Amino acid sequence: MKTPLRVLSTLCLSALLVACSSTPSNTLGQLPPTKYEDLDKLLAQAGKKSDSQAVGLYLAAADLAWQAKNALQARDILSKVNFAVATPAQQVFANTLEAELALARKQPKAALKALGHASFAHLNDLPLQQQVRSQLARAQALQATGQPLAAARERIYLAPWLKGVDAFENHEIIWQLLNDLPSSQRSKTGEADLDGWFALVQTTQSARSLTQQQKAISQWLEQYPQHPAAQMLPNSLRQLQQLQATQVQSIALLLPSQDPNQNVVTALRNGFLAAHYIAQASGEATAKVRVYDSSHITSLDAFYQQAATDGVDLVVGPWEKNLVGQLASRSQLPITTLALNYADTEHNTPKQLFQYGLAAEDEARVAAERAWADGMRRAAALVPKSAWGERILAAFTQHWKTLGGELIATQHFDRPAALPGQIAQLFELRESEQRAKQLENALDTKVAAQPARRQDIDFLFLAASPQQARQIKPALTFQYADDVPVYATSAVNSGNGDIHPELTGLQFSEMPWFIESDDSTRQHITYNWPQASGSMGRFYAMGADAYQLAHQLQQLTAISNSSAVGLTGTLKLNPEQRIERSLYWATFSNKSIKQLKEDQRD
Repeated sequence: MKTPLRVLSTLCLSALLVACSSTPSNTLGQLPPTKYEDLDKLLAQAGKKSDSQAVGLYLAAADLAWQAKNALQARDILSKVNFAVATPAQQVFANTLEAELALARKQPKAALKALGHASFAHLNDLPLQQQVRSQLARAQALQATGQPLAAARERIYLAPWLKGVDAFENHEIIWQLLNDLPSSQRSKTGEADLDGWFALVQTTQSARSLTQQQKAISQWLEQYPQHPAAQMLPNSLRQLQQLQATQVQSIALLLPSQDPNQNVVTALRNGFLAAHYIAQASGEATAKVRVYDSSHITSLDAFYQQAATDGVDLVVGPWEKNLVGQLASRSQLPITTLALNYADTEHNTPKQLFQYGLAAEDEARVAAERAWADGMRRAAALVPKSAWGERILAAFTQHWKTLGGELIATQHFDRPAALPGQIAQLFELRESEQRAKQLENALDTKVAAQPARRQDIDFLFLAASPQQARQIKPALTFQYADDVPVYATSAVNSGNGDIHPELTGLQFSEMPWFIESDDSTRQHITYNWPQASGSMGRFYAMGADAYQLAHQLQQLTAISNSSAVGLTGTLKLNPEQRIERSLYWATFSNKSIKQLKEDQRD
């Protein structure tokens, strides 16, 4: 049976599917045989055949080597194939195998290129098993190149053909892809299954507490009883349904009344209380919030004793880094605490302590992942000469190398006047100029040579303020490096709408607060505090998200890899009980900030 199928899945199915392959129509030729077990005999047999007869045997041998996890041998065998005499069916098989090998090498763009071969116009005429194998390779490639919606859409088409563990894993991937998708990309499509998934994501993300989420899931199941996800609910949602909700009754908001950065503290407090009052106005069961002043704390023990006497069962704060450090050094805390900053130490902190803040390290990791998905492999970094710059560089370097990338060169800047020279040094412009001068001396004549930058750098990772970025971007052009893609942190965005033409095209990570202006909580906050529309909006958003986290810590702790979607990003709990944020990717365009979607990648 030949069934047209637009599908995606994971490579774990490939061996099973090839074993079940059947014969395509005569016009397309035969798929390679799969009955062989002895690779050496198969290669010997292929070597005795003419080119047209050997193609299928070599492809079968390459696939046998790949299934034995010998990717190098599989590639070597593929290089022996004369594709000029291959049939369309063999071309599809070969390019699918090439895509799988590219994915194993972490080269998803190469995989997509292989899967774009003209022979795939005949894919719907091949046996179902080959269709699935080809499309499941495309699934991983789309996901690895940062195209979650396309990957999820194809997996949804695949779902009816999967059973057991494969069906379960496919559902889990669909859920994760769509759960992490920005809300602006989840508009109705007219595709029943996809829209049902969108509705499930929306209903669970809009609920602020565990009890509300459980109720939302039940309502969705009643509305979509025949949806594939209703027949096989994602594991995190099944676990969530089984949790016995623990209602937070009283929250202590611990913030200073006198601080050098009191405007930041005020924004945090107002954002937290705004989210609290919005929840009350919507009829939610809310905890009592007590505000405590940390400015004159002489003993954290005395504070916790007072909080316990007042019936507090969750502390949100402190914000001061030294106080968070004191809490992190203890073996345990008397009351569960969500600190609004991070301690310098990450390990051996009390199990009652959770930490949340706007960590620049999160943005460094986002930049690394975005660049990797875009096919970049060799990076240069330009960061300030400061403790902040060192922290960001360390986070970027560690994550970039974990992904498999290489950091070619690094420069630290501190004085605007030195920037051009430092950028020239980063891209070895002076060496290029010196080589031209040496050539002139050798030839004893003037040489019309233009300085050229080094070519082993794929992109530049940048951490800089808006003012610094406005100097750096033109300097790159002046130093013949304007063709180098720049991936920056949100520090380049002032947040006040003051966007300069020098920054046009600069890509950077950003929190949803600055992207999704139609969010109801954001609209409420900016209406009551107009200053929240500017750069201080980051801290109003953090305060609102702290309120949400206070009601979802139980879920984040109990369910592995679960998340809360907030105004500062998608929030997840790492093993050290620190909240990590996933952010949107944006660019400056026409004096505005524009979110870059998956079809707008370089």
